[in-house]
Amino acid sequence: MTAVDNTPTVVTSPLSSLTADEFISARSILTDAGHVATTTRFVYVGLEEPDKAEVLADEAGDGPTPDRRARVMMLDMASGAATDAIVSLTDATVLGVENVDAEVGQLPILDAEFEIVAEFLAGEPQWNDALRKRGVDPTKTVAVPLSAGTYDNPNEAGRRIIRSFAFVQDHEKDLPWAHPVDGLCAYVDIINREIVDLVDYRIFDVPAESGNFDTPEVAGPPMEGLKPIEITQPEGPSFTVDGEHIEWTNWSLDISYDQREGLILRKLTYQGRDVMYRASINEMVVPYGDPSPNRYWQNYFDTGEYVFGPYANELTLGCDCLGEIYYFDATLADEQGSPRTISNAVCMHEEDYGTLWKHTDIFTGMSEVRRQRRLVISFFTTVGNYDYGFYWYLYLDGTIELEAKLTGIAFTAAYPEEGSDYQSLVAPGLGLPYHQHLFSARLDMAVDGVRNAVEEVEAARVPMGEGNPWGNAFTVAKTRIGSEADGARDANAATGRTWHILNTEKTGRMGHHPAYALHAEQTPTLLADPASSIAGRAAFTTKQLWVTRYDAKERYAAGDFVNQSAMGGGLPAYQSADRSLDGEDIVVWHTFGLTHFPRTEDWPIMPTDYAGFTLKPYNFSDASPVMNVPPTTAKHCHGHGS
Repeated sequence: MTAVDNTPTVVTSPLSSLTADEFISARSILTDAGHVATTTRFVYVGLEEPDKAEVLADEAGDGPTPDRRARVMMLDMASGAATDAIVSLTDATVLGVENVDAEVGQLPILDAEFEIVAEFLAGEPQWNDALRKRGVDPTKTVAVPLSAGTYDNPNEAGRRIIRSFAFVQDHEKDLPWAHPVDGLCAYVDIINREIVDLVDYRIFDVPAESGNFDTPEVAGPPMEGLKPIEITQPEGPSFTVDGEHIEWTNWSLDISYDQREGLILRKLTYQGRDVMYRASINEMVVPYGDPSPNRYWQNYFDTGEYVFGPYANELTLGCDCLGEIYYFDATLADEQGSPRTISNAVCMHEEDYGTLWKHTDIFTGMSEVRRQRRLVISFFTTVGNYDYGFYWYLYLDGTIELEAKLTGIAFTAAYPEEGSDYQSLVAPGLGLPYHQHLFSARLDMAVDGVRNAVEEVEAARVPMGEGNPWGNAFTVAKTRIGSEADGARDANAATGRTWHILNTEKTGRMGHHPAYALHAEQTPTLLADPASSIAGRAAFTTKQLWVTRYDAKERYAAGDFVNQSAMGGGLPAYQSADRSLDGEDIVVWHTFGLTHFPRTEDWPIMPTDYAGFTLKPYNFSDASPVMNVPPTTAKHCHGHGS
């Protein structure tokens, strides 16, 4: 197993990742213009992407190269004032600064704010008295600050709120998740450093059993009998890399890394033809189902509220990825606005994926088999107790797949002695509340160009009668989505519903419009009541598919400012214009995820669970695009037998 040396990011296109020098420049421009004080913290710094039409015109030689711009969100830790600025890196000017309206939403939460809450509560008499009342030594606890959501709490209006639980940590290596101090929650105004409410509704025994799965006392002796697995490519990998540009067999694409969205795929082409302009996981939310007085508000937007890009893991050769690996570093801005680099943030390698195609013919005696392989581009990020991996797969046959991997430690609670309809009992006195993980993939499609449309395609029964006298017939039904008023759609496992993103202007050899079919996993959407706060703030979770007309400013499914956000932002607001979707430049937003009713096997470390979707070419090629894949030679196959 080896790693291929990577190279620093350089600006090669208007869509390249921001460089270290550009982060420094953005901070300097804003400082010189008087927008940065000693109490200013940088919440988000990212590429302000030019309009797609400008990029395509520049590539075609029909327009100027777009400016390099940065979007910068800043919070004054003293006053709570929040600003959203656009900076021209090309001209070294501030193009605009807007105040963020707290009635619409707040900026994401800073690491510094989590630290402040913990320090504040450690010296807060109300909090410490509540802990002692439970027989808990305050010096043996850690505070776990969390996003507040939006509720009709009158003393929270206009304030920047963080809610906090307590967990007991017996020693510095003890995982506190095993010891929740339940029935207690502090609502903290982070700017004014005060508790605006202390929920203290019930005293539970603190679960005592250790959850330290990294110790032999809990994990047991090492498993025996596992032999090493080694993935080798003696002639090296099949891909080539030039900065952020990747070539692999019939695929060509660029990647970049964003502080909010993490890994972004750009300008994907297959066999030299456009497939997708941009793909990312733009939002995710974890809504919990326990309505207890100190838990009803638990709904975490890990991108919009926490900005999960900076929590990317530095991946380790032989552990996170196997094979001939290429690592990409990610350069981001820290909370002072200075650049910092996450080494090995993105991993790329090839994987064997079993049989691509096979046939043994009864007439000719021909017997042929070819092996499938895929290019894997991935990153892992840790947000509090959970660890999320996002794996993009590109296959030889033109298929695209996204797989989210969920592992880590499930959030804990004290299990009520009378039982619970909303938790699983996994250890003595310890419960894991029911919850969901719901993701939004923003898929800016460009199937053979930007003139696209979406058809809903599903199986349809044909009634027995004339034309179907034996009742065996079935057919396919297609519904064109004409405008945004019809652009929010449900999956339907009973009919095998898929959505075809097709080019409306081009046809293949047999007269078909080239398309890519989106295959959704048939899992529940949001289970909270439609009238709930979370349903209003995370409306994207209520449908599996949303289709909008392209707008460069519409990047996030739940809106720009998700923390303590108002209802109705994001996709419902985007679709309210009811723009045409037929033969237009469109964006497909896909909601996917899983519903977690935890089991004892999920504690204390959760084996990886999976969620995702698939995009498959449909009449995109005139014939099988993988007939010419060469066979695998015998020396690369191994076997033992009698």
